[in-house]
Amino acid sequence: MNLQKVVRLSMFTALAIVLNIFESYVPIINLNIPGVKVGLTNIVILSVIYLYGFKEALYVSIIRIFVVGILRTGLFSTAFLFSLSGSIISLFAMYMVNKIKMFSIVGVSIVGSIFHSIGQIIMAYFLLKNINVMYYLPFIIIISIVTGIIIGIISKEVINHLKDNIKE
Repeated sequence: MNLQKVVRLSMFTALAIVLNIFESYVPIINLNIPGVKVGLTNIVILSVIYLYGFKEALYVSIIRIFVVGILRTGLFSTAFLFSLSGSIISLFAMYMVNKIKMFSIVGVSIVGSIFHSIGQIIMAYFLLKNINVMYYLPFIIIISIVTGIIIGIISKEVINHLKDNIKE
């Protein structure tokens, strides 16, 4: 990995951390619904997937989760575990959907948003040992589709701009 790529991925990671923390403080962006956010960080993750690949997006995502855990939510707290489970499942889903080239960036974003919610619900089930958390899933998936569309549209513009400006 060359120095220029390391610097760019470091900047993506820093931006993901800042967006994650920013989003948690702005009520209109975090929608004031438990477990629901617009997902601004996913703009960064989608950009890294499309510009660099899965492995790099995984690095950025994992580092972001741990740094935000250290700075904001606490390592291995409930919020940390929700973020980790949702992000990992979401990242794998976006990678697979992108790899088969069936969906646009917006479609990949929607899949990522839905699977992030599924990952969080799975973690909630394991932490609470209560099947009733599954009743929250249809509601949260509807919101995930809307936020996935918004983040996908923004990501498409960001990726198109960065593709023109990033030369390896």
